Amino acid sequence: MSTSKNKRLRIYFTGVGGQGTLTATKLLADAALEAGLDVVAGEVHGMAQRGGVVESVLMLGGWRSPRLDLGEADVLLGFEPLETLRGLPYLKPGGAIFSSSDALPPLSVSLGQAAYPGMTHIKAQAQQIAGICRFMPCRSLGQQAGSVQSGNTVLLSAVCASGILPFGTEALEAAIRNTLPSRLQDVNLKALELGLSI
Repeated sequence: MSTSKNKRLRIYFTGVGGQGTLTATKLLADAALEAGLDVVAGEVHGMAQRGGVVESVLMLGGWRSPRLDLGEADVLLGFEPLETLRGLPYLKPGGAIFSSSDALPPLSVSLGQAAYPGMTHIKAQAQQIAGICRFMPCRSLGQQAGSVQSGNTVLLSAVCASGILPFGTEALEAAIRNTLPSRLQDVNLKALELGLSI
């Protein structure tokens, strides 16, 4: 994938309510703005209750609306593995997946309405569609940084460092410093460093 600033990219985010998926979307949008890019972002679907599915979209490069149809996302960012699996229809063939490998079973699994598939199955399904597919223990690394929620920054750091986006981790670092409350900055900067090491 080209890293040109003129490249139009569609990024699909998916996770579970309470994880901070929408905060992560805003943080990556702010990083893109720091890099001087045109940004459009929006929530596709969200549940106010903890444990519900949360989906959002970030468009880079001059889009007019955050509308995303099936098979159009260039990048899928999954903050929970089952939600990554459920989000695969949005990824275009050959797109990139960056996902947490740490399970946080959604409400449907907790209520016994659905079964949680194994990571081997999730990874195999993802690899059938994606050109780049990376799973990482984001929640565990977030805990290592000092907060489970900072695991989202680990994932954002990994995608920013990959060269897929038209900006790198410097823009993400600037967004952390300019967007997050001061009490959250140190832990997220530590999470950013952990994302570079995986």
